[in-house]
Amino acid sequence: FESSYPSPSHECRAMLSRVSPLPGRPTPPLGRFARPALIGGHGDSLTLQVQTFSVASLRGASSFSAIAGGAVFVASAAYAQRLHRRNRLFRVSSRRASTMVEAVNVGLVRDFAPADHGAASLWRHFAELSEIPRPSGKEQAVLSHIKRFAEARGLPWAEDAVGNLVVHRPGSGGGEGAPAVLLQGHLDMVCQKNTDVAHDFETDPIRFRIDGDWLHATGTTLGADNGVGVAAAMAVLEQGPEAMLPRVEALFTVDEETGLTGAYGLDGTIVTATRLLNLDTEEFGSVYIGCAGGGDSMLTLGAPRNPVPAECDALLKVSVRGLMGGHSGVDIHEGRGNALVVVSALAADALAAAPRSVLVDLEGGDKHNAIPREAFVIVAVPSEDVAAIEAAITKRTSALREEFGLKEQKMSTSTERIFEAEGTSTTKAFARSDASRFLSAIRLLPHGVIKMSHAMEGLVETSNNIAIVRTSDDGMSVLLSTRSSIGCALEAARDRLQAVADLAGGSLKREPAYPGWAPQPSSPLLELTRRKLGEICGGREPSVLAIHAGLECGILLEKCPTLKEAVSFGPTITGAHSPDEALEVATVKPFFDTLMAVLAELATAKA
Repeated sequence: FESSYPSPSHECRAMLSRVSPLPGRPTPPLGRFARPALIGGHGDSLTLQVQTFSVASLRGASSFSAIAGGAVFVASAAYAQRLHRRNRLFRVSSRRASTMVEAVNVGLVRDFAPADHGAASLWRHFAELSEIPRPSGKEQAVLSHIKRFAEARGLPWAEDAVGNLVVHRPGSGGGEGAPAVLLQGHLDMVCQKNTDVAHDFETDPIRFRIDGDWLHATGTTLGADNGVGVAAAMAVLEQGPEAMLPRVEALFTVDEETGLTGAYGLDGTIVTATRLLNLDTEEFGSVYIGCAGGGDSMLTLGAPRNPVPAECDALLKVSVRGLMGGHSGVDIHEGRGNALVVVSALAADALAAAPRSVLVDLEGGDKHNAIPREAFVIVAVPSEDVAAIEAAITKRTSALREEFGLKEQKMSTSTERIFEAEGTSTTKAFARSDASRFLSAIRLLPHGVIKMSHAMEGLVETSNNIAIVRTSDDGMSVLLSTRSSIGCALEAARDRLQAVADLAGGSLKREPAYPGWAPQPSSPLLELTRRKLGEICGGREPSVLAIHAGLECGILLEKCPTLKEAVSFGPTITGAHSPDEALEVATVKPFFDTLMAVLAELATAKA
């Protein structure tokens, strides 16, 4: 281990006397190490060198690295406690393996719940999940992790053709004969990072940090959506035989964030439960009973790129950064800026300010369900017109700050000159008429709330998100994400997208829409969940809501013939789908208490 926290002034050395693995992982035998590991402290560093013979033993070593503050004897108990409280980064290295395993998250969250409380298990599992890359469509590693978890506890599991996994736990504590209950969360996470952060979501662990009462990641999405729900289900599965629980089926779906494709492909026969507890909402104290449906559309605008005119000897890149972004359903009503709409206005101003300039590129956004935070445009321009473009950008930026300044306080724009080895002779650009068509289309497309619900006050009924723009030598493509709790309203909104495509001389391809989840306000499961949540919250009446986002509940109710009713609840998460994502620590324990209380009462139900 290496730590940047200063060691005691005196030299400290200690033998590694025992190794405590994380739950569900085998204890790495000390015999696998080349020699006893020593801790040496000199000056301002503390080092524990562990030599291993294989990647397998390295993986075992990483298990205890995360809990060095308690399970490994370091120089002294007091020094170990200081290391733990300072939440420093420890590293385990191997001569034979080039892998560097970084594991600090378990130690960071250890004090968030009493050790003998089920929420402590939840936190531990969430920390472990944070070390496993799980982008949408690439959940193999986390699926293997959960399979090992189940097998270590003797719990049978089943997997369908698309990778959705169900783990079965028998009833206990008197609930052996009760009908099965389905707990459900999705394994994948939205992968967003700040541009100044070096992070590979396919290989790197998420690094936790604490800010007051909130848990964040370091410059990336946190993955609490829906890692906390998955961790809660795992914590239920490993409850002891004395826990009063019905039969539990924990369904872990894949590829939710890119279009609910795991739920769409679910083989419903692997589920036998009659009630669904979805653990994928983000406002503690509320119970959700409905959600919007949605569908993506691709607008294609064709036009060739040709070599730039010889007079355009400068390339300018105009960027917008620092917008809040966020979830294109949950946050769409807040009037946040869309970087693609903003950069299109900047591009139009640049082309107007320099009549000989041409559009080379425009890009932004990278997730269909996230409001774009950053975008850029590149224009080719005669050098003598650069100042005019810069003045136009400054003027538009001032107007944007006046329009969005109270909401988008970190918004910034920049203009920089790009130098190429060949000048602009190899650069291609769109004709000004095509560029005008592209920019007008983006600015005409609806973004944000289209209609509020007449049935439920405060609920967004229909919205559209301009999600991703890319250019190529053949033209421009624009990915659009439309949501509505009413199917015909969803298609009416997409008809508007078609109208813009027609006006701009483009085409629109509509992907099949996924269904919404129709509320059941008289559901017995809702009444039970409201009552238990109210008790946990000290008698405060929970809110019963529908959400303008795509939960999997509607699809699961269609796919699983045995399911009859469903509710969704969870801890408080803000800023989902952006690097601002944060989990309110104080809401996690009562969330888990509510889940266990609901399950305990369902354990008394008769088959």
